[in-house]
Amino acid sequence: MKSASCSLTLVWRTCAMTERYDIVVVGGGIHGAGVAQAAACGGYSVLLLEQSSLAAGTSSRSSKLIHGGLRYLEGLDFGLVRESLSERAILLKIAPELVHLKPFFIPVYPETSRRPLTLRAGLGLYAVLGGLSRETRFRKLARSEWTSLDGLKHDGLQAVFQYHDAQTNDAELTRAVMQSAIEYGAELRCPAEFLSATTDTSGCEISYREDDADKSCVASVVINAAGPWVNSVSERISPPPEMMPVDLVQGTHLILADRLDAGCYYMEAPQDRRAIFLLPWGAQSMLGTTENLYTGEPAAVTPLAQEIDYLLEVQQYYFPNRSRQVIDSFAGLRVLPAANSAAFKRTRETQLPVDDLRQPRALAIVGGKLTGYRATAEKAMHMLRRSLPARRSRANTATLPLKPVT
Repeated sequence: MKSASCSLTLVWRTCAMTERYDIVVVGGGIHGAGVAQAAACGGYSVLLLEQSSLAAGTSSRSSKLIHGGLRYLEGLDFGLVRESLSERAILLKIAPELVHLKPFFIPVYPETSRRPLTLRAGLGLYAVLGGLSRETRFRKLARSEWTSLDGLKHDGLQAVFQYHDAQTNDAELTRAVMQSAIEYGAELRCPAEFLSATTDTSGCEISYREDDADKSCVASVVINAAGPWVNSVSERISPPPEMMPVDLVQGTHLILADRLDAGCYYMEAPQDRRAIFLLPWGAQSMLGTTENLYTGEPAAVTPLAQEIDYLLEVQQYYFPNRSRQVIDSFAGLRVLPAANSAAFKRTRETQLPVDDLRQPRALAIVGGKLTGYRATAEKAMHMLRRSLPARRSRANTATLPLKPVT
């Protein structure tokens, strides 16, 4: 029986002994779905293999934000911020039922490291990089407005800045993108376990297991969009592509009992100055996230007691009268380039290593952000163009509407 998360409005094809595709994608998270959509809209035949269910990993355990990357300005990642703001604007237009613009509030206290002048300059640059559109405007709230901020602590409060970013349900967005891919001809096999791939100058031979049966197909290229399993999948490709050293970084979120009415809060953790978000989530609120190195099996990641305590301390610091009742919690894994620096300070630029720059047969998506999934897919398709047959484009993902899957 197919997993419920895979049961989109599909027309399943009868699997012949060996089928042929232009592209095979491994992994049914937001990046795998995004590549499948970009490929199908480009006129290519594409098969996506997902081992459990769509958005089963990181793509259902994120902060649920479609954001412009305000904090990336501190790392001078202007190109990433500009791209993120552009992609946010696209998603607000093509997916209005899935992506919603929200007010965000940044409180400033005497101990806050980012001072009002710094924040004003950063928010001004953020607006400029976003083309000075309505969605990038910011303001400083009057003191008379502070009482409307969901119980935010007034003692020592010096200023509150408001700007806008967007929120989504990450799993629902992933399913919508995959459904769009299917409508343009992509095939989804789920659950289906990728077993191996052998590449040469003529293409790829791929083996996978579905319904307890080993099956095979051939393709021009294989795209590894397995998220935390990216290097595990790369190890099953022969000849083995060069693998990037990566760290898996655990991020935990809490679902709390009290709801938020005014909007979202961008807070500086007093313990280590990291960015923490308190966000509305239906009738509750969501608090996150943490950053801890993870070395176990990706499917076994779970919130740690110290992470829960850390997050509740941040909320208590800013909102001393709000409930600490935890309704639920979840943990996801980011894939970041291996380094000795703190995870919070590392680049969020997506890496797209290939086995052969001249004629790639295997491409991996390493890292990446929910906001930039569409741009990442377009870059991947551009890098693979030399290895793909000529096809006539059928649609533009930048203008193609996305609808919730019912």
